[in-house]
Parts: sequence; C-alpha cells; structure tokens
Amino acid sequence: MAEMTLHELCDSLGVSRRAVQGYEKAGLVSPVGKNVRGYLLYDKNTQERINRIKLYQQFGFTIKEITWLIDAPVDELKNALEKQVEKMKEERKEMDALIEEAQRLIDTM
Repeated sequence: MAEMTLHELCDSLGVSRRAVQGYEKAGLVSPVGKNVRGYLLYDKNTQERINRIKLYQQFGFTIKEITWLIDAPVDELKNALEKQVEKMKEERKEMDALIEEAQRLIDTM
C-alpha cells in the first residue's frame, strides 16, 4: 500500500472521512504529509492502524479505550481482549435469551 489521500484512504478501508478525522482528534492517527495539491497523505502504517481501530470498535471498545489499547504492551492488550471476549459472550447469551423469548411469542400467535 502506497501513501493515500484522505479520499483514497476512506474508499479503500470503508471508513468515513469524519471517522478518520475523529481518530486524528483522539490522537490515534495522523497524516504523514501532503501531496503537491495539498491533500493530506496517509502511509501504510496509518492504514493498518485504522484497520486495527475499526476492529477494536467492532469488539465494542470505545475510542477512549482504543487510545489506550492501540499502543499498550502485549500483555495488557491480551488482558483487555480477554475481558472483552467474556463481555461479548455474556451479551450473546442475553441476546440468545431475547431471541428465544421473541420466538416463543411468535409461536403463540
């Protein structure tokens, strides 16, 4: 992956311009420079970092938590991920129970 403009970055990673700007505001990423037209440029490391941020968001971490996690030592990251997995498992159990309840209600109709 070569350096990309903000527009190219958003298109290739499936992220909004506003999201990238939010990541920048939170100090998670920053452009590496500007091209001859003055467009901000993002390098391969920034692109990979945004992919990791998106993944952590899918896991349910907040941007504030991600600002700590993104550069955390491996053992701390592992601990946080293990806790999040347990949280997601609990949420899945709750969702499964709700689905079963909804299905019971449908079956009585």
